Amino acid sequence: MKLAETRSGWSHAHGRRQTDAKTVKNRIHLDLVPEDASQGQEVDRILSLGARIIDDRRQATPGGWVVMADPEGNEFCVEGGG
Repeated sequence: MKLAETRSGWSHAHGRRQTDAKTVKNRIHLDLVPEDASQGQEVDRILSLGARIIDDRRQATPGGWVVMADPEGNEFCVEGGG
């Protein structure tokens, strides 16, 4: 995995495609913190791209996050932000 910042200020993560089937939890876990949208707006945007909600912890104290998975089953969280 490689993280790089562009001239526009955006950070990009680059990874390698794996052809093996997922057999265990991910070795890396991403926590996404929206800056230009609410948590709910970002969750809705990601759902529209094909992800699904695994666990909705928006009411959890402390914190408030949503565990999601992309169409291939890779899990990540959307934290409160904005």
